[in-house]
This record gives sequence, structure tokens and C-alpha cells, in this order.
Amino acid sequence: MPRTLRTSDFDYDYPRELIAQRPLPDRGGSRLLIVRQTTGQIDHGSFADFFMLPDPGDVVVVNESRVIRARLIGMRDNGREAEVLLVHPEPDGTWLAMVHPGGKLKHGRTVRFGNDCIAKIVDVVGGGLRKVQFSGTLSLDEVMQQFGKVPLPPYIEREPDALDQDRYQTVYARTDGSVAAPTAGLHFTPEILSRLSERQVAVVPIVLHVGPGTFKPVDTEDLTDHPMHAEWYEVSSDAVATIKQAKESGRKIWAIGTTSARVLETIGDRQSLQAMSGWTNLFIHPPYEFKLVDALLTNFHLPRSTLLMLVAAFAGYELTMQAYREAVRLGYRLYSYGDAMVVL
Repeated sequence: MPRTLRTSDFDYDYPRELIAQRPLPDRGGSRLLIVRQTTGQIDHGSFADFFMLPDPGDVVVVNESRVIRARLIGMRDNGREAEVLLVHPEPDGTWLAMVHPGGKLKHGRTVRFGNDCIAKIVDVVGGGLRKVQFSGTLSLDEVMQQFGKVPLPPYIEREPDALDQDRYQTVYARTDGSVAAPTAGLHFTPEILSRLSERQVAVVPIVLHVGPGTFKPVDTEDLTDHPMHAEWYEVSSDAVATIKQAKESGRKIWAIGTTSARVLETIGDRQSLQAMSGWTNLFIHPPYEFKLVDALLTNFHLPRSTLLMLVAAFAGYELTMQAYREAVRLGYRLYSYGDAMVVL
């Protein structure tokens, strides 16, 4: 019997200077760690050559969610700065949000954005979240344009700049809603996508709006005690038809990122594939039997993160940790703006 994995098993050591603070000049210029699950072989390549890995007839599934300028900077009633990080809209027109300073922004408090918009805390819902109601003459889109910043992850220790407006977004982003980028997709260029098409590889979009919970480490030693954050997803009938046809033909489904993998496994967990949308809080960790995903492209992830656990569920725990040790030893760049890893 294999031993039961604990959260502490997903720790690993790395020098902090490996955390990529900025994107490379060339979007497709990252290194690519290639892990072959069946043999345990680990190879090294360039992401520019990724298009050569899928076979004709395979399906590459990408998350076309677009990062919004969700980090809103305003003023409290006392004139001090406050931050409202949008998470997702609620059916009643309010927004769930994370706020700072959390101890000061309680029920009934407000944050003002210029003279034309006020965000009022109408409920404290737990887990660091607030329900926020916006009022004023500015639309929320206008507020985001005037007062919003790109919500870079906390391990990028600088303020966002003009380059992040472009590079913390995939080239195929279409649907607004994420507060963090689906980072495996950041490596793709129009040229690489074109080369996939030339090889008769289908590129199929789905949507999962990434929430801030993606950066939350698992702080329970028993994995099953971790409350997984829910995120909105949507899969079209065209996407389902392409995926279903490929599976029936014995072709491979490539998940571009853990977000695409979670969506595929969410719909693959149903008795029959069909177009659907809704909230998923699927937490994939070892042991897990994948139903739709045959290959996984991903960036390198934080220790103790649900993202690392998903990779370990797919590649196997020992091989995953071996690959991470190899990446650290060879100086691969880590996390959102870092290098990539593909598990075949």
C-alpha cells in the first residue's frame, strides 16, 4: 500500500532568486522541462518547440479567461488608502472581494474611488471575503480602468507596470473574469498557435475564471481537510464535440494549465460529456484517476499549493518532486512569469 501523502510532503527548497519577477523579452522564449510519465525520463527543451509535441488529431485545450484590473486602489473615509480586490460578481449585483486593511473595512464601511464611485461593505462573509456594493456615476468597467491595477501575484515583489498589461495576459484571452492569469498559457505566441494548426492539432477554448484562492497554500496537514475555492467555468457545445470526437478516435487531450485540467475533469466526471457551466471546487490531488486529460502543460508552482498537488496527481508524486528538484538545480525560472513543464 502506498503511504498517504500529507501537505508537508509537498514542500521543496529553492532559492528565492529563481522566482521570476518579470517576463522574458520573448513571450515564447521560456525553457521547457519535459517529463515522460511512463519511463520517468526528464528532458530539457524550449517552449518555442512545443508545437512539435502534440500529434495530428490531438486537442489542445486552453483557458481563454481574461485577467481584469481587479486590484482597485481607493480611499477610506479618513483619507487613508485602501484596496479592494474583486473576486467575482454575485447574482444580486454586489461583488465578493478581498479588502485591505481587512481589520478596518468592516460592515458599513466605505471606500471611495475619486468623486464618482463608492464601494460599501454590505456583508462580511468569512474567509477574508467581503460583499461589496458599488454606487455612483462610474460603471465598474470605468472604475477598473481609472483605479484598477493588474493583480500580480504576491510573490512578484513590485508594482505592475505597462508591460504587465500585455504580458500578464494570454494572447488568446477573450472573456473577462480572472484575477490571476492562467499562467501556462502565457508562453503561447500567435506563431506557435499557427504551427499547431498546421500540424492539424485542434486548439479548443474553455473558460475558468481564476480566483485569488489559487495562491492560497494548503494549511491543513490532511489534504482532504482543505476547503477548495470555487471558480466559475464554461464549456461550449463545440468544445465538447471536438473533445469527444478526439477521445473516440484515440487522440490525446492536452490540458494547457491546471485551470484547463480542472475544467476537463469537472465535466469528465459526469456520465456523458455535454456543454455546461457553473462553479467547480474540484480538488485534484493524489491519488486521482484522470478521465479526460492525457497530457498536461503547466508552470512551476508554489510549495504546498493545490496546483502542485494536481501535477503530482497526474505525473505521480515521486516523479513530480524529482522534476522540481531537477528544475531548481538547473536554475529554471519559477511561477507565473517562469518557465514551463510538460507531462506526457
